[in-house]
Amino acid sequence: MRRIAVINQKGGVGKTTTSVNVGAGLARAGHRVLLIDLDPQAHLTLHLGLNPAEGRPGVYELLTGTTTLSAARTQVSNNLWVVGASIDLAAAEVELVSIVGREVILRDLIDQHVEENGGADPYDYVVMDCPPSLGVLTLNGLCAAKEVVLPLQPHYLALQGLSKLFETVSLVGKRINPELTVTGVVICMKEAGTRLGAEVVEDVRGFLEAARNTPVPWRNARVFETAIRRNIKLAEAPSYGQSIFDYAADSNGAKDYEALAAEIHDPVAFAARSQAQSQTVAPAEPATPPESVAPAEPTAPAESAGAGESQSDASAVSVVTDSSAGSEAQAAPEAQVMPEAVAASEPVVTVETPPAAEPEPQPASAEPEVVPPAEAAVEPVQSEPYSSAILPHPASQSPQTDAFPPPSANLRVCG
Repeated sequence: MRRIAVINQKGGVGKTTTSVNVGAGLARAGHRVLLIDLDPQAHLTLHLGLNPAEGRPGVYELLTGTTTLSAARTQVSNNLWVVGASIDLAAAEVELVSIVGREVILRDLIDQHVEENGGADPYDYVVMDCPPSLGVLTLNGLCAAKEVVLPLQPHYLALQGLSKLFETVSLVGKRINPELTVTGVVICMKEAGTRLGAEVVEDVRGFLEAARNTPVPWRNARVFETAIRRNIKLAEAPSYGQSIFDYAADSNGAKDYEALAAEIHDPVAFAARSQAQSQTVAPAEPATPPESVAPAEPTAPAESAGAGESQSDASAVSVVTDSSAGSEAQAAPEAQVMPEAVAASEPVVTVETPPAAEPEPQPASAEPEVVPPAEAAVEPVQSEPYSSAILPHPASQSPQTDAFPPPSANLRVCG
């Protein structure tokens, strides 16, 4: 039977959430789990749907000697039992001041419960949620446990409290519980991509690596590979009195705590499985050589647009010459000049015409007739009416000479 104390004297780092969901994850995996709420705030009790005000016996009654562990536990699901807390637990420290051996009361109660079960372990795991302090209640958890799990939010102030916590664990290990060891640090409320979080994690790893082969309780501790991502479902689950697996089994919080429970149960098998999953990648298919492509056949160069236009102009403009030699000699210069003059004076219009017929013979005395090119029909552009509301009409800008009388009209002769 493994006894685990979840502890950190700084509040709000995820102790209760880790205790509940790790215990629920282990119970889902078939392990028998007992959760003990050592916090007078009774958050673990509320998280699992139990009302601390119902008068049910709990940790206060255990520490004051008015009940037994078998009578104080309550089964909340398969393989999962809870010993709840109440506000009365806050008075336990005052009442236990004069009790000799008050730090080991919980450990003796657990040992007694095992003896009542015939010497066999009634549970596979006992998980204790400690309060955010280093008082008598936390000392009872450290003395009853054999392992310590430290939830840590990757912030500077949370990192500062680790040194004092390690000193307390070392002191308890020397004087009361020599079997106490630190199993590891759980990074809770992780925010990927922040430089501060990465620096805090590296500092913790460096501190734990420096303690290897030294006589301290955290010499074999590690930062768990499974980090708990910040997830709103983890904050919503306590209001429904359910663990994350019952409230949102497909959320990132459920996946993270399921993996953390598996890593705590068997870190070697978890590491081997994680490594196998990381290596199980579909091999890349060998690259197939590119298919040979036949060279493209050379294509004849396209005729230029200018050639087409010249052909159209030549078909549009025709010069009829006389069949006689004298007339041809006189018309030749004009036939060579006229098409250029027409092309320079008017826009070139391409008109498809049927094949030109043979020119009819003309009398020798007739002047060569030039056929003008056919003009394309151009639709007149309908201009929009001028709006006088925007600007005055341009015609109104002309000077009005009749608007004022001539200057001589205003002159008169004074006698």
